[in-house]
Amino acid sequence: MSRIGKKIIIIPEGVSVTLTDNNFEAKGPKGTLNFVHHSEVAIEIVDKEITIKNIGKTKQASAIWGLTRALVSNMIDGVKEAYVKKLELQGVGFRMAVAGKKINMALGFSHPVNVDVPEGLEAKIEEGFLVISGIDKQLVGQFAAEIKRLKPVEPYKGKGFRYVGEQVRRKAGKKAASK
Repeated sequence: MSRIGKKIIIIPEGVSVTLTDNNFEAKGPKGTLNFVHHSEVAIEIVDKEITIKNIGKTKQASAIWGLTRALVSNMIDGVKEAYVKKLELQGVGFRMAVAGKKINMALGFSHPVNVDVPEGLEAKIEEGFLVISGIDKQLVGQFAAEIKRLKPVEPYKGKGFRYVGEQVRRKAGKKAASK
């Protein structure tokens, strides 16, 4: 039985939700998100509370129940307050700049790396950090992971992209032989 699926979601002030057939929609000050839920779960909206019910009898139904509850909760949090991921770029000569809907980076390759920011996301440079924000949690996390994959942190010198606060395990390099 899903522990997450049992939890009730409270609708905060400034957020409105609508449910038509299998389409759930959340509107808030930051924007609007839509979600088509699976037929093995039912979403009930009573006053300012959302309850997710498991109506399926298959083995997969309880997993879908917890997943649906998490997705609906993330949607409500996203339209109320945007999700933010901060990336830090370390390394001598590594640079990044945001120009409109493009991120221009010099990552030590023979060519500059240009990445388009997906629709619905915003990217900016603040105090040397790349800040990615948007209302869709999955989209923010996926784009941050794609940026990080361009130059992952290497374990010897620690150069590359890392999330702010991420701990990187460092390896000891070659030691000078003593005679």
